[in-house]
Amino acid sequence: MLKLLDNRWVPILAGLFAGLFAIAMAFAFADSLSERALLAARWTARAALPLFLIAYLASSLVRLWPGALTKTILKRRRQWGLGFALAHTIHLGALLVNILLYRPREPETLVAGSLAYAMIYVMALTSNSWSVRKFGKWWRRIHKTGIHYIWFIFTASYAGRIFHEDPGYHPEGRALTAVMLAALAVRITAWWRGSKARQR
Repeated sequence: MLKLLDNRWVPILAGLFAGLFAIAMAFAFADSLSERALLAARWTARAALPLFLIAYLASSLVRLWPGALTKTILKRRRQWGLGFALAHTIHLGALLVNILLYRPREPETLVAGSLAYAMIYVMALTSNSWSVRKFGKWWRRIHKTGIHYIWFIFTASYAGRIFHEDPGYHPEGRALTAVMLAALAVRITAWWRGSKARQR
């Protein structure tokens, strides 16, 4: 298992599989093209979320629970981030089909999401050793800001479903908002413990 997770291609292939599988499920479970487009956009976002959480929590998990598994995940954090970027690019394609063909949205509602994609691609393009050396402290600042902004967009999106006029959205909204808040709590706990250790 650890040997498999240590393969640099596994996270990227996981991102590709997750996105394509979500689209396949949308086509399998929906009858009309508009419903397929809606489910594809929704489910590709869900499929990308676990990859984001792995990248988001990698350093925190190894601080809180150091071990072979968490160290391997941290070692391949860049690849998990790239896997997320790939899965979310598939989501972007599905989302654009849904917006352009079936469910148009006001331009102002797309600004926050567009900024999140800009962050994703900036982080993906700089996920290499050359960029770390080139940008120095700014590399860390860019990635830290970017990953927290993406967390915020996911959390705000799912929290909004708690108050959606359709009650069918409420369970998903509550569950995934709780997941995102728990992820933040893990990061804060790891930061706090690290801060306490440095003060000793």
